Amino acid sequence: MKQISVFIMLAFVVFTSCKEAKKVEKPTNDVKKEVVKAEKIVAPKSEADLSNMVHFEGGKISIGNDTGLVNEKPAFEIEVKPFYIDKNLVTVAEFRVFIENTNHKTEAEKFGDSGVFSFETGNWSLLKGATWEYPLGEGQPKAKDNHPVTHVSWNDAKAYAAWVGKRLPTEFEWEFAAKNGENSKNKYAWGSNIVENGKYKANVWQGATVQDQKVLDGFLYTSPVGTFGATKAGLFDMGGNVWQWCENYYKPYPENSSQAPQDPNVRTTRGGSFMFDEALENSYTTTFRGQNSIDTSLFNMGFRCAK
Repeated sequence: MKQISVFIMLAFVVFTSCKEAKKVEKPTNDVKKEVVKAEKIVAPKSEADLSNMVHFEGGKISIGNDTGLVNEKPAFEIEVKPFYIDKNLVTVAEFRVFIENTNHKTEAEKFGDSGVFSFETGNWSLLKGATWEYPLGEGQPKAKDNHPVTHVSWNDAKAYAAWVGKRLPTEFEWEFAAKNGENSKNKYAWGSNIVENGKYKANVWQGATVQDQKVLDGFLYTSPVGTFGATKAGLFDMGGNVWQWCENYYKPYPENSSQAPQDPNVRTTRGGSFMFDEALENSYTTTFRGQNSIDTSLFNMGFRCAK
């Protein structure tokens, strides 16, 4: 049996950790007795295609932010091994090829609904018929091929990544890539400001509240991947557009005793999205951390792969 549950930020919000920054409630697809597991992963279609990935040599880097939210503290240094990461978010068209070749059924399709926020009612709900192909539900337009795929759970993202011979990035790899492989002091992957020279650098929420969306960046929902240009390292959408699943468990950073212990059914998300978040512009930073359960799917959550 499925139930709607919510993670809390500061007072009552999702995707970061308790007692941090309040966010709009977002539904999760939780099962009371047992979390739905990914379907048996089909063998990779071929050797992983590295042509649209960026290679990082790895090295020491500072993770976290001593002046950020509770779950970003304290900053600490780690050694990241060499890795590849996709330049772009996985698109609807790419995900469709996976579905057509494997007959994979996403968890949104199994449940029969997925998390969508209605700007008309001002509420999140598990919307019947909302899937990767119909992000706003039955009877609504299909998802556009060049937009990031959404309504995919962590389990679904893992299945896709395995099929293309890749995996999901760890959150430390994600942060390393967002910082362009260096201990950058920039707030965002692209620089220090959301707007530069009068132009938005990412698909973000512009209002101060969930009722106050100005759509100044040109997109109420997702935007085509790569719309806002590349980072110094050659990556796109490393902030805004959609939240991005990471491989690892969501857990406190070393020497942080104020956080709840890790939950084996919860994974980290990074990057922020087009949707309102009480953390506002801080949700798009290189160090901001979100979280959700592995079977949850939402209209503002997608992924990219690593190798």
